[in-house]
Amino acid sequence: MTLQSWLQIGLTLLIGFLISIPAGRYLARVVTDQKTLPDRLFDPIDNLIYRLIGRRLCSQAMDWKAYTLHMLATNLVMALIIFLILVFQDHLPLNPQRFAGMEPMLAFNTAVSFITNTDWQDYGGETTLSIFSQMAAITFPMFTSATTGFVVAMAFIRALTVKDGGANLGNFYRDLIRFTTRVLMPASFVLALLIMQQGEPQTLAAGVAAHTVQGADQTIALGPVASLETIKHLGTNGGGFFNANAAHPFENPTPITNLVQTLLMIALPSAIVLCFGEMIGNRRQGWVLYGVMVALLLLFLPVVIVSEQAGTPLLAKAGIETAASPTQPGGNMEGKEVRFGIAQSGLFADVTTGFTTGSVNSMHDSFTPLAGMGLFVGMMLQCVFGGKGVGFLAALVFGIIAVFVAGLMVGRTPEFLGKKIEKPEIVLVSLALLIHPLVILAPSSWSMIAPYGVSSLNNAAMHGYSEVLYAFSSSAANNGSAFAGLNGNTPWYNLATAVVILLGRYPPIIFMMAVAGSVAAKPTLPLTVGTLRTDTVKFGTFWLGTILVVGALTFFPALVLGPIAEFYAMKGGFLF
Repeated sequence: MTLQSWLQIGLTLLIGFLISIPAGRYLARVVTDQKTLPDRLFDPIDNLIYRLIGRRLCSQAMDWKAYTLHMLATNLVMALIIFLILVFQDHLPLNPQRFAGMEPMLAFNTAVSFITNTDWQDYGGETTLSIFSQMAAITFPMFTSATTGFVVAMAFIRALTVKDGGANLGNFYRDLIRFTTRVLMPASFVLALLIMQQGEPQTLAAGVAAHTVQGADQTIALGPVASLETIKHLGTNGGGFFNANAAHPFENPTPITNLVQTLLMIALPSAIVLCFGEMIGNRRQGWVLYGVMVALLLLFLPVVIVSEQAGTPLLAKAGIETAASPTQPGGNMEGKEVRFGIAQSGLFADVTTGFTTGSVNSMHDSFTPLAGMGLFVGMMLQCVFGGKGVGFLAALVFGIIAVFVAGLMVGRTPEFLGKKIEKPEIVLVSLALLIHPLVILAPSSWSMIAPYGVSSLNNAAMHGYSEVLYAFSSSAANNGSAFAGLNGNTPWYNLATAVVILLGRYPPIIFMMAVAGSVAAKPTLPLTVGTLRTDTVKFGTFWLGTILVVGALTFFPALVLGPIAEFYAMKGGFLF
């Protein structure tokens, strides 16, 4: 790996993290109803939507139960609408390709996937969906699903600061509208103009006829791509207008669009952490958590990059030159765009799994085993920044556990931001923590022994197992990327991944909202000499250690059977 490549990676991350500072402060002002510069533009839009929904519904105070119930009900209604659009798309407008309605089981999987910010795709977009479906059933929920995760996280933060016993954690509809109109929509609109200038299409035309050099006719698919691409990355949604995702030249035509898409994946999830510090009035606490997440990202990024640059041992043993030189990039270029190379492909892959976006500009299935393991880690830990709000809540799960364990170890009262952490909170947090590995490991194991699970594998042995494990890790983490060697469009995988997506999304949110209700009802205790401070570097290090230890104990055995075993088999020269 050249110095230039490392500089590209470092500069991209630095820009992303610098953007997150003003973005975090702006988010805090939006959430706390403080004045912002664009108020004159956004207030009339917000008021119009309030009238359509009902001003009373958008103004009433909600405790954790009401907030959660309205969130679940709204998501259910939108999922049903998406399902109906997909199934009956042949009867709806803007279908010049005359695509048939989507098969119900696949439509169920797709509706569940996109309403939960997962965007797992068991279909090829340009060969399956009409223009109307791409806009109404795919692009639209990219806004609402991202907003849902964010506002739930904001409600939890309010629980740490309210003094009314938890009777008012905000209003779900007001939060949903303000974040959509004041953050996602204007940013997506401006950025769509930028990437359109770079060559991404934005049209209602389904395609254009082209004549090849050989004299054949070819139809090149088009559509409203730019509008989807901006919210896809800004909202950490993933998926793609085209089956090739961000490796497609219409989705990612230039190095500038590749940089923009990488920065968009980083911007808001990292900003949420700093928004947390602003809202609780303790920036130092926000920076401690920020440091923990940055450490996790930087810990596993070199594993991906260095492993890919080292290449495949079997090729080296066969006498093929794999070292970088002035005439070739070296390393493992299988499944990668030459225009991005190993540095930008590896960075994009690590960011998309760490920030749980799911967009890909290279094929993860073609990565070397250890690099693939690095991609697993982001989804399994789910708090290497993670996606909109959910990754932040996952980090708080580990933080609360760290507070409780540290308090027991040093004989201090377990407190987090002045709130006592007692048995009810630990039980709920433990449930939120345990459900994630359960919905990954159980269906992965079953799929490797059930005939209808094994029949979808295009690869045997360790790599085939890795493909299955990746599919359920991606589903549980609301990521949506895939090891492409697995055929997921079968009744079993459509049903199983949809169930895992639902269980990976909503129960942890419900448990954490219950924690919010519990801590909100408790008084905020003043700092004393016996208080365990959580805004110190020392505690941040303990927080990081808790994440790594718990994550290793939970997932390391599964990784040993997959990418780690594959690495040693490949290193020993075995083919499988």
